[in-house]
Amino acid sequence: MSGNFELHAVTGAFGFTGRYIAQRLINAGKRVRALIGRNRPNPFGDRIEVARLQFDDFQALVDSLKGVDVLYNTYWVRFNYGETTFERAVQNSQMLIRAAEEAGVRRLVHISITNPSEDSPLPYFRSKALVERAIRNSSLSYGIIRPTVLFGEGDILLNNIAYFLRRFPIFIVPGKGDYRLQPVYVDDVAALAVEAGERMDNFALDAVGPEVFTFAELVRLIRDAVGSKAKIVHAPPSLTMLCIRVLNYFVNDIVLTREELEGLMANLLVSDQPPTCPTRFSEWLRENAEQMGLHYASELKRHFLTTSAVGCLLL
Repeated sequence: MSGNFELHAVTGAFGFTGRYIAQRLINAGKRVRALIGRNRPNPFGDRIEVARLQFDDFQALVDSLKGVDVLYNTYWVRFNYGETTFERAVQNSQMLIRAAEEAGVRRLVHISITNPSEDSPLPYFRSKALVERAIRNSSLSYGIIRPTVLFGEGDILLNNIAYFLRRFPIFIVPGKGDYRLQPVYVDDVAALAVEAGERMDNFALDAVGPEVFTFAELVRLIRDAVGSKAKIVHAPPSLTMLCIRVLNYFVNDIVLTREELEGLMANLLVSDQPPTCPTRFSEWLRENAEQMGLHYASELKRHFLTTSAVGCLLL
C-alpha cells in the first residue's frame, strides 16, 4: 500500500495525545483505525475505524492490527491502581509489539518519556525504558518520541495546577521549587509522531518545547495568567504529599504521586537536547488562560471509573 491507502492505527485515539495524532492523520487524508481499551466518546465519527485493544486475547490483538502500515502507540499508565500496574503495562506493551510483528505492521511510532532508564529507582521511568528495549529488539521499524510534560486542551497536570490556584488561597510548592521542567505542546508532539511514521530510519528523539522553567516559576506564571491571588508557599515534600492526600479525598482522584514528585524534583522532565517543538508555553497560556483550570480534570474518572463509581470512591 502507499499514500492515502495506507492504514494507520492509533492506540488511545480518543484520549489526549492519541486524539491529536489521529486528528493530524485524518487531516492528511489517511485511513485511521482507533484502538481503544474502554468506551469513550468518539470525536471523529465515521472518519475513523474503531477496534478494541484486547490485551487479554493475543489473536484478537493481532487481528485488530492486520492491514496496518504504521502503529502509533500512546498506551501507558500514570500510576499503579488496582490491577493496573507498571509491570502489567510493560507486559501489555510487549504483547502489542509481538502482535504488530505477527500482523505485519511495518513501523511503530511509540510515545515514551524523557530520561527513561532501566536503572531508575522510579517505576514509571524504568518501565518506559523496558518497553523501549523491547521495541529496539523487535523486527519493527520504529521511531520513539520522548515528551516531557504535555500541555494543551485536555491535559491534566497543568490544568489542575490552574484549577487549584483559582480556588485555594494557598498553593504549596514542594521544597525550593528550583527543579526544572520543559513543557511541550501536545499537537507539536503529534506532528513529530506523524512525521516519524513517514520516516524509514530507527531513532529516539526528545519532544521538548523551547522554554525551561523552574517549578516555582511555572506556578507563578500560571497564577498570574489566570488572575489568581493565591499565595505561593514552600513546604517540605513530605508535608506537601500529606496535603495532596487530603486533596485526593476531596476531588476523588490521585492528584500527584510521590514517585511523580520525585521524578519532577530529579529534573527528569527536562532535556539536554535542543528544542524540537516550536510552541512556547508562555504564549499558549496567554491565549488560553481564560479556559485553563475552570474544571478539575480527573485521572481516575478519565481512565478508570464509571460515572456511577465516581461518587463512592474514597482515597
